Amino acid sequence: MMPAMRIIVTGGAGFIGSHLVDRFIALGHRVSVIDNLATGFRRNLNPKARFYEEDIRNTTRILGIFRREKPEIVCHQAAIAEVMKSLRDPLPTLEVNVQGTVNLLMAAGESRIRKFLFASTGGAIYGEPKKIPAGEDTPPAPLSPYGLSKLLGEECIRYYARTCGFQYLLLRYPNVYGPRQNPRGEAGVVAIFAGLMKRGDRPTIFGDGSKARDYLYVEDVVRANVLGLKRGRNETLNLGWGRKVTDQKIFDTLAGRMGCPKPPRYAPFRKGEVNRIALDARRAGRRIGWRPSITLDAGIREYLKATYPAVRKCRPRDSRR
Repeated sequence: MMPAMRIIVTGGAGFIGSHLVDRFIALGHRVSVIDNLATGFRRNLNPKARFYEEDIRNTTRILGIFRREKPEIVCHQAAIAEVMKSLRDPLPTLEVNVQGTVNLLMAAGESRIRKFLFASTGGAIYGEPKKIPAGEDTPPAPLSPYGLSKLLGEECIRYYARTCGFQYLLLRYPNVYGPRQNPRGEAGVVAIFAGLMKRGDRPTIFGDGSKARDYLYVEDVVRANVLGLKRGRNETLNLGWGRKVTDQKIFDTLAGRMGCPKPPRYAPFRKGEVNRIALDARRAGRRIGWRPSITLDAGIREYLKATYPAVRKCRPRDSRR
């Protein structure tokens, strides 16, 4: 049994962060959440966590929270994680994902934390690599300010960990899906497609359907972070299956399970998005003992059961409206 630790989770009212909070609390840890509720929801908050409604860009407030909570671990999930938003207006993404991360690191250094866990991205950092699946040694080549912001965040973490004397674990996520993912956001194809299908709308696929990602169910991401509490000293690790899954495959799988006969709409491919990527996560197996366990079919089944338990078939949209 792991001894209880004091953990701060940023973005703990959001999709991935709230699942992490639930698991950490279930394991007996004392958890504090920092979230400005820009994309998170109060309904996702675990009542046993201490909640601070705060923006990670607020240097003074963040330092005050750290002084009060005296964390041993920081699990940093908060971010603007939308490629198209970062292309339209890069400054908010850079401010939150870089400046906000530095604020946390300065507070972490003063508080003498043990370890900093970071939600990075493998889907956006590597760009269009020649070899797929991409390993951690693949040269970074982000195509968007979002990918750049995560790369800069990683470098900031390495610097502060080195100068302040704490450990870090950088986890490069693929496309994560599961319950609590916002179907009305810009990111999260599974949630967006399913939400539209439930309303009787036709999802839009950007491109011809061949654009491909590596998909990972949220519980597998949670398990990697839990392992990272004790394992993985100053490591950068990919998570994922190492398999390319096309947009068309996601659409067809959801349509089959939700009984939706309507085909998708197709629109031009969007500049700045990666065309094809999958992540080689074998190093995570060697370093922290992590391997993916929940297949795409099983994960989508669990997602639909948790999110739309009453859905048996798609409701056709009323054409008179």
